[in-house]
Parts: sequence; C-alpha cells; structure tokens
Amino acid sequence: MFSSKNDDDYSALVEVDALLLLSGDPTSEDEPMRKGTCLQQWLLGYEFPSTFFLFLKNKIFILCSVSKAKILSQLEHSGGDITIEILSQAKGKDVPNDSLPRFIEAYASNARVGSLTKENHSGKLIGEWDNLVSQLERKPELADISSAVSSLLAVKDVEEMKNINVACELTSTLLKYHVAPKLEAILDKETKITHDMLAAQIEARLGSGEGSTAKGPDMRVWSKGKGLNEVCRFQSLEFSSFNRPYGAKIDWQLVEFCYPPIIISRSSKSGYDLRYTVESSDDNIAHKGVLLVAFGLRYKSYSANVGRTFIVDPNPDQEKQYGILLSLQSELLSFIKEGVSARDIYQHALSFVKTKDSELEKHFVKNLGFGMGIEFRDSAYVLSAKNGRSLQKDMIFNLGLGFSDLVDNTGKKYSLHIVDTIRVDLDKSTLLTEGMRSTKDTLFFLTPESEDDRPQERKPSTKSRANGSPQKKTAGTKVLRNQTRRAVQDEVHTSAVARLADHQRELHEKIQSDGIKRYVEGGGGSGGKEGKGWKKFQSYKGEGALPAEVEKLRIFVDRKAQTVVLPIHGSAVPFHINTIKNASKSDEGDFTILRINFQTPGQLAGKKEDTPFEDPDATFIRSVSYRSPDGHRFDNICKQITDLKKEANKREQQKKEMADVVEQDNLIEIKGRRPAKMAEAFIRPALDGKRLPGEVEIHQNGDVQFVREASDVQFDETGNRKRKHRYGDEDEIEMEQQERKRRAILNKEIKSFAEKIAEAASASNGDTLELDIPFRELSFEGVPFRSSARLQPTTECLVHLTDPPFLVVTLSDIEIASLERVQYGLKQFDLIFVFKDFTKAPLHINSIQSSSMDDVKNWLDSVDIPMSEGPVNLNWGPIMKHINENPYEFFQGGGWSFLGGVNGAESDHSDESASESEFEIEEEDFAETESSDAESEFADTGSGSDSGSDAGDDDDSEGNVKISDILFVLTSDSGDDWDELERKAAKSDAKRAEVAKSRGDSDDSDDGRRKKSKSKANGKTSSGKKR
Repeated sequence: MFSSKNDDDYSALVEVDALLLLSGDPTSEDEPMRKGTCLQQWLLGYEFPSTFFLFLKNKIFILCSVSKAKILSQLEHSGGDITIEILSQAKGKDVPNDSLPRFIEAYASNARVGSLTKENHSGKLIGEWDNLVSQLERKPELADISSAVSSLLAVKDVEEMKNINVACELTSTLLKYHVAPKLEAILDKETKITHDMLAAQIEARLGSGEGSTAKGPDMRVWSKGKGLNEVCRFQSLEFSSFNRPYGAKIDWQLVEFCYPPIIISRSSKSGYDLRYTVESSDDNIAHKGVLLVAFGLRYKSYSANVGRTFIVDPNPDQEKQYGILLSLQSELLSFIKEGVSARDIYQHALSFVKTKDSELEKHFVKNLGFGMGIEFRDSAYVLSAKNGRSLQKDMIFNLGLGFSDLVDNTGKKYSLHIVDTIRVDLDKSTLLTEGMRSTKDTLFFLTPESEDDRPQERKPSTKSRANGSPQKKTAGTKVLRNQTRRAVQDEVHTSAVARLADHQRELHEKIQSDGIKRYVEGGGGSGGKEGKGWKKFQSYKGEGALPAEVEKLRIFVDRKAQTVVLPIHGSAVPFHINTIKNASKSDEGDFTILRINFQTPGQLAGKKEDTPFEDPDATFIRSVSYRSPDGHRFDNICKQITDLKKEANKREQQKKEMADVVEQDNLIEIKGRRPAKMAEAFIRPALDGKRLPGEVEIHQNGDVQFVREASDVQFDETGNRKRKHRYGDEDEIEMEQQERKRRAILNKEIKSFAEKIAEAASASNGDTLELDIPFRELSFEGVPFRSSARLQPTTECLVHLTDPPFLVVTLSDIEIASLERVQYGLKQFDLIFVFKDFTKAPLHINSIQSSSMDDVKNWLDSVDIPMSEGPVNLNWGPIMKHINENPYEFFQGGGWSFLGGVNGAESDHSDESASESEFEIEEEDFAETESSDAESEFADTGSGSDSGSDAGDDDDSEGNVKISDILFVLTSDSGDDWDELERKAAKSDAKRAEVAKSRGDSDDSDDGRRKKSKSKANGKTSSGKKR
C-alpha cells in the first residue's frame, strides 16, 4: 500500500508515515462486520479483538494480551525485511507493564497516520488508549484510509476466489433444493406459516440447537449440491479459471449466514423493503401476490448473496416488468467488465429501462449493488450514479436489480428484484449464483381455467352427402362391438407395457451411471459405514483405578468394572468380560483346575469367519488355566464369571433390541392456553393391562400412535321401538349405514386433528410437518415378517402400521426391487428391496398374490424404482457380500443388469450347456416352493419370512463369487411364453387321454395319476411331501 501512493484508489495514503489499525471488544452478531475486522481476517485469517496494529515502512508493532501474543509470536520468526515487535500486556491481576506506553510512543513519533477514522470501538483497552492519547503534547494528523483498504481487498486472488465459489455454490444449493420447493409447497397447499418462521427454517438447514439437542447441517439439502459433501476426487483443480469447486470438502463450522433470511409478502408489516437490514415479520405469508426472498451465506468469511421474486397469479404488467429485469441482467453481464466505472454501469442500466418502459424509470432502484468479499457490503464500490470508481478483473459484486413502489390493479404496492453474485472479467461478467430465475420457476398461475379456455370434446362428424341425405351404414362396413373393444384393450395394454419397459430401461441406465459415479476405482463397499471389526473395551483408565484386591495376586472378579483380573507372571492383568468366551472347572485328585477361554479369531466357522483383526500378525491367548487345592473358591469364581458373562450377553441383546428405538424427550406442555384434544383414543400398540380409552393432547413435543374405533356396541339400536315396525334385514342395513357415517365423521375428525398436529409441529420445531396419508387403493397383502400384513404405499414410504411388528420403508433408500418366483401358474410371488446402503440386508416381502403383480409394478414404476423379474429366488447373502467387496468393480461389470429387466431374467448365457449359478436355489427346494403355492394356504405353512425368499441365508463357503456366476440357468420350459405353455399342455392332455382310453377310465389309480399330471401341465411339480 505504501508503494501505491500514485494510484487513484490509494490517494488517501499520500504523505502517510504509518497505518494504525485499532480493535476493541467483539461486536454483537447483529452488527455488520467492520472494515478493520475484515482487514485483520484478510491478513491473519482470524479476528483478534482488543488488539492494536501499527504498520511502519520497515517495522510492525502489535499490542495484545499474553494469550494472543503466543499465537502471533510465530510472525516474529517468519523472516523477511520487516521487523515485527509484539508488545504483550500484563494480565488483569498483575502489575501493569510498559507495553501500552511504548506502543503510544511509536505512534506519536509519526507526523501523519492513516486510520479507519469512521469506526468507533469500545472496551477497556480502547478507554486506556483514548486517555493516554489525549495527554500527548503533539498528536499525529489522522487520515481516513477506508477507500484504500477497500481497493486492497476488492481484487480477489486464487484462494479467495475458491472460497467465494464455495459460498456461491452453497447459496445456490439452498435456493434450488430448499427455499424454492418450500415456498412452492406453502403456496400450493396454502400452509399457514409466518415470515419469520420460514426464515428460521431456512437458517436451520445449517444446524440448530445446542448441547445434546444440537442438530448438524441438513444433508438432505446439501448433498444435492455439486460435490459439497464429497472428498475431492480430482488430482488437480484449476481454480485459475475459477471453476466451481466440485468435490471440495466443506468445513461446515465455517459456514454461516450473512444476515437472517428475508421473506416479504403482501401481508408483511414492513411492506416491500429491498434493504438487507429489514427483518422478516411475524405475520402469516400471503398466498397470492408478490413474494420476495433474499439470503446470503459466508464460507471462511467470504460472502455470497442471492435474491428472487415469486409471483402468484401475475397480471400482464407484472410479467412484463419481471421480463425487463431478466433482460437487464443479461445486458449488464455483457456490459460490466474491467475498466468500466460504476457510474457508467448505472447509467447504462437506466437507459435500458427507459427504452423498455419509460414509466418504470422512477421506480428503478437507486443503486445496482455493491462490492463483496470478507465485507458483505463495501460502500466504496457501490454501483450508483455518483461513484466514479473503475472496476477491475476478479472483483466480486452483488448485482441487485429491482423496481420499488409499483402499484397493481387493486391499488396495492409491490416491488420486484433479482439479486445474484457476479465476478468481473476482462470482457464480461459471469454469474456465480444460479437457479430459480426464469419465469417458469418464479411465476405461478393458480387461477382455474374458465369454461371457454377448456378444450372442447370433439363431436363425431355429421357431414352430409352431396344429395343432402346423411351417410348410412352398410353391411360391408359393419364391425363387431366385442372385437373392437378387445382390440382397443389390447392396444392400451400393449402401449402401457411398452411405456413401463421404456421407463424401466431409463431407470436402470440411471442407477448404472449413478453407481459408477458413486464409487471411485478401487473404492470399498462400506457404503459410508465401517466394515466388520473387533470392538475395543476398556476396564480401567490406569493402574491407579485397579481395585485394592489385586495386590494379593489372586483371581478377582470385579463386577463394577465388568472385568476379571488374573495374576500372570507376578502381575495383575485385567480382562474385560466381553473378551472372555466362557469359564469351566474340573477336578483332578486333590486339585481343582479353572480354565478360562477367550474370544479369538479363527475359532468360528461360517458367516463370522470373515471378521478381520487390525493386526494380522498378532498372537492371541486362546485360554489360561489355574490349579488350586481350594476347590470351593474356584467354584465360586467360576460361578461369578459365568453370571457376569450372562449379564453381559443380556445387555448386548437388549442393546440390539433397543438400537432402533428413538429416545423421547421429556414432555414440554403448552402453557397459556388449553391444548387441542381428541377423546376416545386408544394407544397402539396397547400397554400391558386393561385396554382403556383416553385423550390425545397436542403439546410442544411428543410422539405416540393412537387409534379411534369406528364401530361400538353402544350405537346398537336392536330391540328398541323401531324394531317392531321392521322386517327382514332393514335394521342391519341401517346399522351398516350408520357405521359408514360414523367412519366418515371419524376420518374427518382425525384428519382435522392431524392437521393441527402439523401446525403445532411447524410452530414449535421450525420445520414444516406435512401429512402423508397412505393410498389404500394401492395396498397389497404380503409377508414382511412372519405373518401376513397389508402394506400401503404413501408418497414417501411403504408402511404397515396396524399391528406390530411395524414396517416403514423409505422409498428414496431403495436401490432396486426384485420380483421373484414370477412364473405362469404360481399364485404368489416375492418382492425383495435392495437398499442403496449395501451393508443393509435386503428386505423380503413374501407371498404376494399374483393378482396384485400389475398394481405393484405400476406403483414401483410410478415412484421411479428400478425393478427386475425372475422365476426363482436368489441367494442374496453371497450377492451382497460380493457387491460390498468392491462396488466399483460390480458396476463396471454391468451392475444390476444380471437381474434382467421387468419382463424376466432371461440372459444370453441361459443355455442348457451353461453351468448352474452359485446363487440358484436347489431343484428340490424349487419344486417344494411351487408345491406349497399350489397345494397349501399361507396359514398352513407358517413359514413367514423363512420361506423360499430366504434361501440366501446359507452362505457358500467356496471361494469368491464373480458377476458371471450370478446369472442363473433356467430349464427349457421356463423361458416359454403363455401360448407355448398352453400348446404344450394341450398336447400333453391329448396324450394322456389316449393312454387313459386304452387302459380304461374306471381305474381309480388312473384318476389319481390324471389329476397329478394335470397339475404338472399347469407348470407345477409335486414334491412328494405335504406341508
């Protein structure tokens, strides 16, 4: 800065001998960041309150506390031609030293000192400074250097631009994936929510709460940004061209809002104020008219800002005005470049508005924005008609265009604005924030169509012949009604199947490409979680925590520490109970031997054999034995160890059972008013004891499932006076009608109560709670556990909430759905959900009626879930194990293509000569499964989820599994279509008829064989067993 005195931007530094930078106590969060603080962060990366800097041409003095001096001491040894002297003040209780007088002496030795004279500071150190300076006989002349500091901070280097790009990407992500969808949902559903509540919900996306109730960033929003939460996967990032930071690792502790988000609508008390100091009001958002949104985010202290206008039911004037703002933004992006002055930019924008609509000139904003960086609003670079400063390359600006005090056709005022963050380049400017700018994203037309605008139905042609008589039908043109209807139905069915197949093909291509992007080459398949491993347990934090009994060097069972202390070579060695497998005792003559076995790798066979240990060369103790003549003591020790092990196993089992249980907070009751209630409700699942009704009340928190019964014996009117005048079933019919009425009334009451819960949750938690009602018309029967249940899809889930065990499957967590046992003649099929988290076991829903197959397919396709079909059950245990070993290799090898499409799992490798798959179910089990479907009901099998769908529970111990091995082989009949199967069945029936005729039809054994053969002809086989 001293070497730039001849530059116009640094003219304030003319004849300045030193620069003084003062800072007092920290300012409140509501105050904007000061320029002195921005300079501190630009120089040092941190803010140092109550710290003074004096910059001379060849020396720097720093006055600070002892703790800050330790941090800044590394600057003294940084090398260079400039000397740095740190003057640390004495602590509060110590005797004051001469650090402050020495700093004032260095300050007073200069004739003219540059400082930020417009900034006012407070604090103890500032008070002492003012007192001593006022006593100086000769005071230096002060010069304001604010404009020079602005010029110094205006042009951004590569590292600064990287941080700004991250801030802009965060701001754009929040706009596109939370703010705009949230506003659209509020307007569409006419949700009652205040402006400040919506602003609080937007702020909560960065986390909320403190201590045990603290919540981190909402990754459901941020994960949709371009690489905001991923480790950088690129070998180099060329930020010299300032590309967006795809793959950059975000430090969320350094992300904050520049100011509280601003939400303004027609009902705001403050009116349409375009300043960034305005606060969102506490009145409800209006669902019509103009809505203004503005917010900004900081990353590592560097700012980005965005503002949007949303219009509900816009009139033609509003559409035109918004279109002018969009055109003006595009025009200014071409005009703003290096060397252009702020004055010229504003005049060019004003001239553009005049040419489009001269009436809008008086409503145009007084400035077009300001420079940005560490300081959110740099007043030295305001884009106004009075500022003659020139712009330079790599400056960052908040470009804010708008019209204020406009009046609509009802006489109400409104304003429009479009705000984005831009970067100045050599020949143009570029947008750094993006999204939700076009008219299709910001204009909402909610007015229903009028009858004139609706498309009219096309009437059949009644065109007359030349002679004026209507055209008559002849016999040659007559067609059969049934044939036409059947042809239309076939055409509709064929087109629907084709659309489903095309959509499924797109979904399979998408999950294949997403899978390759999700996993880098050589990436592990932990799915975001750690793999299997050995847990570590700590018995004592040190030797001092050992119990006093260990000094006797005898075996001691410490129940409090869950530890067994064993004497080994003269030392007390503690072993946590979880490291001990079991303990046994045996007698040999006059001695008793106590044997303690430990948990070690290599003992188990089967599934748990693949649990690795961190050190493959480690040596383990399998067991240790002790011999003693005191048999009674060893009996007692063995019993203590066994009991302690049982308690540990019981705790582990309880921990597993409680793993998915959400711990509820203490109830926070509503104060100041009576809570909303619903009477005659029952808790589900019912508590132990007598089942009694109660009242459900809405408070600030809580979570309970309840149920109302639609029918009750108290409504039965059998035996009253009406009975004598009625005959037959009239009374039962009326009872059914009354029950339907009561059910409708209860549905309405419960829906109203649920809406009150949603409103209360939005008010207390800050997040909008939306009701999700199951679609009963899409429900189907299946066996997700060990009993049949009615599964009902919702907008986001597949649920069963009627009886325990409950089931809630989030649809967004599903990778692919596999329909198994899909064969001609089978009455049931199975549905398997594979989750995106490959470490989770697939969910099996067994024994779904085949009549529901089309509905299930259409539902899965409508929610964009890829699916496949197959005639047999797959062994999903080895499949998922293979995928988790190397997901990248799995997707490189074709991914889920081995399952086939929705029309079956046929493969090019399904020849009779091909080798059988390791995942294919055995032929005997296959026949048994078919037989169970044909000959027995579900209630008789009692198998639940342990039916054919769980054939994958037995692991294959032979080697690794390749993707090519997953392709399973079908018999020659399994690939035939229905027509071919019918032809073969008819041929088989004819052959059996000839045999029966030759042998005689009266033979009972032949009748039995005929029935059995007929079952085979329908695609079923007999297993010879009866379930």
